[in-house]
Amino acid sequence: MKKDRMILRTPLPDRLCHWAMVTCFFLVAMSGLSWLFPSLNWLNGVFGTPQMARLLHPFFGIVVFVALVYLFIRFVKYNLPEKEDRLWLENVKSVVAGDHSKPLRVGKYNAGQKLMFWGIMGLICALLLTGLVIWRAYFAHLFPIPVLRVALLLHAVAGVGLMLLIIGHIYLAFWVKGSIRGMVTGYVSHAWAKAHHDRWHAQISAKAPGKKKTARPAR
Repeated sequence: MKKDRMILRTPLPDRLCHWAMVTCFFLVAMSGLSWLFPSLNWLNGVFGTPQMARLLHPFFGIVVFVALVYLFIRFVKYNLPEKEDRLWLENVKSVVAGDHSKPLRVGKYNAGQKLMFWGIMGLICALLLTGLVIWRAYFAHLFPIPVLRVALLLHAVAGVGLMLLIIGHIYLAFWVKGSIRGMVTGYVSHAWAKAHHDRWHAQISAKAPGKKKTARPAR
């Protein structure tokens, strides 16, 4: 479809940040799993060698955090709770079944996406704080052994939790046809927007050129 017949959903800077974050998160997650599960030890080769994985894992983790801070600033206003979110939650079974016949007054992001947004942001903050505590080269020597043990446990739990959320995010992106194209090209069709984000589509359509009401000539 031609872009002039589509709706811009995600601008280029946001998409570039998203995909850069995805790449860095993949490397961090794979190396992290290699230490959590001995049977997956071979995954620490994503950075070349186990030694490089130990060195680069925390730095790439900080890159992921910074990227998510940027995305938080860009998207937080769309992910604040609204009274219309309750309507989506009450009809979540119909949404999962693919029934979009009922208007749910969904904004740019639905209630499920908002919950995932806040879950990801909360977990990345937990990972940053615990990661700094256990960062042996710079900060670990400042804390007693019991604190390091608790931080290691919380870091692992938060890491696995974030991976599960990201897996769910990826699955839903493929399950909702048109979502991947929207994150690659930045554009979605009017039909897609109306079906999944009807209130946002109405707002965008009202602002579109040619939709403004023209005054009638006086008689």
